[in-house]
Amino acid sequence: MSFGGPQWPQEPQQQGQQGYGGQPPQGYGQQPGYGGRPGHGPQQGHGGQPGYGGGQPDPFPGAQDGGSTPDWGALADASASRNRRKRWLMIGGGAVAAVVVGAIVATAVVASGKKNDEAGTAGGPTGTAAPTASPTPEPTFSSVAPPPPPNPKDYISDPKKDKAPLSAEGLFPGKKLTMNKRPYKKGATSATTNCAAVTQGGLGTVLKNNGCQRVLRATYVKDGVAITVGVAVFPSEAAALKAKSQATGGVSPLAGAGVADFCHATVCLRRSNAVGRYAYFTQAGFADGKKVTKADKAVFQASDDLGTFTFNQIYARGRSQASAAAGAPGE
Repeated sequence: MSFGGPQWPQEPQQQGQQGYGGQPPQGYGQQPGYGGRPGHGPQQGHGGQPGYGGGQPDPFPGAQDGGSTPDWGALADASASRNRRKRWLMIGGGAVAAVVVGAIVATAVVASGKKNDEAGTAGGPTGTAAPTASPTPEPTFSSVAPPPPPNPKDYISDPKKDKAPLSAEGLFPGKKLTMNKRPYKKGATSATTNCAAVTQGGLGTVLKNNGCQRVLRATYVKDGVAITVGVAVFPSEAAALKAKSQATGGVSPLAGAGVADFCHATVCLRRSNAVGRYAYFTQAGFADGKKVTKADKAVFQASDDLGTFTFNQIYARGRSQASAAAGAPGE
């Protein structure tokens, strides 16, 4: 099988060639003129030595009858044949030597790897720690998933968790607020536990029937539009949602701190919503008493901005308490 490179040379077949095989080469045995020729007896060599014959090798094979000159062509062929035989033997011997050397090198590499492996185990049995070495503990991982972070909504829905201080100034801080680059100046603020006292229409009854605990109010103004937002606190999320769905009438407008009385004996925009245990209500209208129509986009925009701001403030309250609980020991 060939692997793309030169193959080892095979010994050439020598049948029928001079010097090898079953045919006797010329110049050996009984040759003419050397004691085996019919009609001739043994000839004397030089100095009275007997001639070659009777099975004695002829040092000059191929010599002509009766001549003294050797057959140099035959000698050259014999010499070339011997040289070829030596060359093949040398090539074959080199191949064997190469295989032997490769086997020795491979054995040395394997032995070296084995020694390295033994050295790596510090002389101890495979798979066990050395007598003087301490076993390295494997890392362990808990199969129990960590608890999820506290949900801010849980803290504004459950009065047992919703323990942070609550006030009108805390819920509506500063002197103004800005929503989407629209600034609103803050007017008066108030807080009361008499929920029905700060309502109009039937809202007072709704708040009282659902367990309202207090109402926090604040008023803002922008470009002649005044808005009062009132936040009613309930004992549960379910009570707040019920008050929102039953809402009628509205929160009373809060005047003062530079804001004149508004939304009396006129048409204003009233809205309601809820998050957690808080329900919030807005009443928006013109500061000069003009009636609000569906075309008065400024009033609707002011009501949207104050509603969004109030929602964010209540949710931020829950987020702050949840964050504090997450960092507390034992939580």
